[in-house]
Amino acid sequence: MSEAILAYASVLLLSREDVKMLKVKDAYALHKVVYGLFEDVRSEADKVDGKSSGILYVDKGGDFHTRQILLLSSRKPHQTPQFGQVKTAPIFMSFANHDEYAFEITINPAKRDSATGKIVSIRGRDEVEQWFIQRAAESYGFKVNPSSIQTEQMSVQTFEKSGQVVTHGSATIKGQLVVTDRKLFLNSFTQGIGRGKSFGFGLLQIVPLLSA
Repeated sequence: MSEAILAYASVLLLSREDVKMLKVKDAYALHKVVYGLFEDVRSEADKVDGKSSGILYVDKGGDFHTRQILLLSSRKPHQTPQFGQVKTAPIFMSFANHDEYAFEITINPAKRDSATGKIVSIRGRDEVEQWFIQRAAESYGFKVNPSSIQTEQMSVQTFEKSGQVVTHGSATIKGQLVVTDRKLFLNSFTQGIGRGKSFGFGLLQIVPLLSA
């Protein structure tokens, strides 16, 4: 009996010429390129209700010649896109059965202010790391080894959408985690973590840590 597929992992490779032709100048332009790789399986009502697109991605940057975008999706992307190259492989359920993983995630560190109800960004490396450790333990199905966590990059993502300027805080965090709730962990992996998932945030990149 074949093993069940949990999700599909893909890499989109864009040449300098592809980036120029696609006019990938900001996060919204990249969002449209990524989502254009997939059949839209949601109805308008689904979108209004906030149903997940089943698509996560992160821009890994690249060198002078090639830009690399990692994707995790509930279905396969088009394998012959108009621009760029796509390579896809299934991720099987057994991949998520380990207890410990090394992880990397680019996340939008934000929370809702209890007094005003507004979404506010979390600033400062120490504050971001403490927020992520706490959220992981409460909601993500894993605990983070505090001595392993490091924030490698903090920046601000800004783009224009429908005539309005959208701004997201961005932090790339690395470390080691231990699974504490398998169901929540699976949800975090397949559905993403935090806000801004449509714009390249929340993809939990994990590598199993095998015991000696």
